[in-house]
Amino acid sequence: MDFAELETSSAAIKTFQVMFVPGMLQTAAYTRALFAAGEPNAEPALFDRYVQFRQRRKQVLTGDSPPQFHAVIHETAIRMSFVGVDVLREQLEHLIEMALMPHVHIQIMPLAAPVFPAVDKPFVIYDPGLSELSTVHVEHPVSTAFLSEQSYLAQYADAFDRLTSSALAPLDPKSEPGVFAKRDSIGLIQHLLYLL
Repeated sequence: MDFAELETSSAAIKTFQVMFVPGMLQTAAYTRALFAAGEPNAEPALFDRYVQFRQRRKQVLTGDSPPQFHAVIHETAIRMSFVGVDVLREQLEHLIEMALMPHVHIQIMPLAAPVFPAVDKPFVIYDPGLSELSTVHVEHPVSTAFLSEQSYLAQYADAFDRLTSSALAPLDPKSEPGVFAKRDSIGLIQHLLYLL
């Protein structure tokens, strides 16, 4: 399967990520830092190609007729400092900018939220508008799986619904700054930015 093809043909993309910010929301510096950490001996030119490819893929969110994009990101991913403080700060600010787009919805799953054993691994649901053509991409440490059977699609759609109901309210950059009476995704990101 080709990620870029799945992304460009989707009317909606739903993703759950545990350790990293979803690829389509990553800054170039964040992508480079992740790649460098995972492949410390790779040639710099390879880093450049990987970063350029990831940045081209994310253009689907800013082009004509972008898909509805909904990400649930575990708090672990936005606390990972192995990318460096400056890179993490830029990435968190970028999440806020992306959330300004009406078709982008970002929720943070707090550390204190219930854990659902069925969704302990990252996954992406690509929905081209016809359920029978949808695909789920499930990430594993040593391999990856693309699932298109209706039973799997239903299982992951249900899991995503449960995740969204357990996660904090979506990022809303237009919400009143400094209002901490409610717990939401923007409040958590603003708190983490304050700590950096």
